[in-house]
Amino acid sequence: MLRIGHGFDVHAFAEGRDLVLGGVRIPAPRGLLGHSDADVVTHALMDAVLGAMRAEDIGQLFPDTDPAYEGADSCELLRQVAGLARDRGYRILDCDCTIAAQAPRLATHRLAMRRALAGALGIDVESVGVAATTTEHLGFVGREEGIAAWAVALLEQDEGGAHAHLQ
Repeated sequence: MLRIGHGFDVHAFAEGRDLVLGGVRIPAPRGLLGHSDADVVTHALMDAVLGAMRAEDIGQLFPDTDPAYEGADSCELLRQVAGLARDRGYRILDCDCTIAAQAPRLATHRLAMRRALAGALGIDVESVGVAATTTEHLGFVGREEGIAAWAVALLEQDEGGAHAHLQ
């Protein structure tokens, strides 16, 4: 059985923080505000994988009220989500991410992001897509107030795992 999940995340820019996108530190004058490393790409992808499983979302799994996740590496959390998927009888087949950022320019970092995300998911880099776009100076992204990301994930569930996590 094939399952599709969709994820979305957004974070505002913040001074004094590193910018981490898709598991990669991007040279930039400011990063994103969040409890963890605020990696919007990885957060959207985690929710896409969890959505395909019809499981809890990242806010339930890794609540921002838990000090254990303060400053957390989102790729490590993605690794945990991928492990949960495998434990529940799913195989991650493919995923695709879109980043909306007016600045900084991200084209030269796409391959590094694909590699980092694929490594965390335990899948081939050819099964991970990353695209970046601007919003032509429209909205909060266009005003350079923050960054948004969307992700989709395609999972295959083995027949034996179909109801195992619901029991």
